[in-house]
Amino acid sequence: MKAYSPDLRKKIDEIYTSEKISQRKLAQRFHVSLSFVEKLLKQWRETGDLAPKSYGGGNSPKINAGQRVLVQALVESENDMTLDELCQEIQQQTDVVVSRATMGRLVQ
Repeated sequence: MKAYSPDLRKKIDEIYTSEKISQRKLAQRFHVSLSFVEKLLKQWRETGDLAPKSYGGGNSPKINAGQRVLVQALVESENDMTLDELCQEIQQQTDVVVSRATMGRLVQ
């Protein structure tokens, strides 16, 4: 989900400061969730910043570049291997346990 714009964040803070309305009414007025308003105002009190927090980036890949080359070589040399067999072969050669779904995405 995309972060709310800096303009909206600033406007919410300005209205909350100038009009002294409740956070619930503020959320209704700007058509955002109450939890967003609560977190935004808390962030402003603690850091003095209204900018969206950075995204964590998700999980790191289980298979590195060298292991990808190994998978590609296995597929080219034995193109009738099932995904389960590929997973077992990768586990035997690299000690990395990969799910069938991950292997399927990798092969595609």
